[in-house]
Order: sequence, then structure tokens, then C-alpha cells
Amino acid sequence: MTTYEQNKNIAALHLKPEYLMSTHPQPDPADDAGLESAVEQAIAACGGDLRATIRALIVANNYLENEVAELMKAVSHAYARGRFQTYTG
Repeated sequence: MTTYEQNKNIAALHLKPEYLMSTHPQPDPADDAGLESAVEQAIAACGGDLRATIRALIVANNYLENEVAELMKAVSHAYARGRFQTYTG
């Protein structure tokens, strides 16, 4: 499996609501099943190789962090140019 395929599979997991992080401060036992399922799917996507799974997750995390940084820059420039109006209530 290529790095691109691994990133695509991992990114798909993040789009499913059951794999998103909860806003609750305490762990919910019901969330454990979804988390465990996501872990198993990530490991399976990497052919059972735990090092490859960790590597893929790090690569995916770095990719997402870079995307967020680029989006933050774009939004900041758009506000600076006055393209968006702030909500005044």
C-alpha cells in the first residue's frame, strides 16, 4: 500500500462521525467501541504492521496540520483584505 493510499484511508476515518473526538471531558464507554474499531481499521489498512500504522498516522497528522495552517493563512489574508464582514450582532 502506498503512502497516498494510507493517507486516503486514514483521512476517510476522520470524516466518519463515530471517529471524531468528543467534546466531553470524561471518556464515554460508548466511544471506546468506536475508537477500538477505528484502531483495528487503521492497523488492517496497513496490513497488520504496527510500525506502518504509526508511520501512516504521523504522515496523515502532518498533512492535516499543514492543511489547517494553509487555511488559517488564507482566512487571515481574506479578513485583512476586507472580503468578509465580521458579525456585529
